[in-house]
Amino acid sequence: MPMNQSDQSLRDHALYVLRGEGAHITFEVFVANFPSGLCGKRVSGLPYTSWQVLEHMRIAQWDILEFSRNPKHVSPKWPEGYWPPLDQLGTAEAWQESVSKFRNDLKQMENLLADPSTDLLGKIPHGTGQTILREALLVADHNSYHLGALVVMGRILRS
Repeated sequence: MPMNQSDQSLRDHALYVLRGEGAHITFEVFVANFPSGLCGKRVSGLPYTSWQVLEHMRIAQWDILEFSRNPKHVSPKWPEGYWPPLDQLGTAEAWQESVSKFRNDLKQMENLLADPSTDLLGKIPHGTGQTILREALLVADHNSYHLGALVVMGRILRS
């Protein structure tokens, strides 16, 4: 079935939000400006390092992506499966690995959303009412929330 103008417009708007465009910082702008050498350093008063937050974002995004496309996917146990162990503070190498995996999964979510054969509003058969659009917006919302925290953490770490 050919895609109509409204369907394409909805996809374009959802992709815009998923990519962090508009009112929020994009992941790429954040990564380009974050001092990765400080990613394993604790910020006073916060329970997580910057790498731990990034790794949490990556795990959550991966889980949502896999749930969206794989009926056999089993989500990690909440909450511990969505965070790295507290004693793993992160290194510049771990940061780069998390960034790479995050980028890859985000691109795959974008591809799923952009694919004209993806029914954005149809209920995911193995879900409980979720749609691909809802899952993509969940990724966008979750990423935006934590990117904001990471921006602040980066400012504190550099001071």
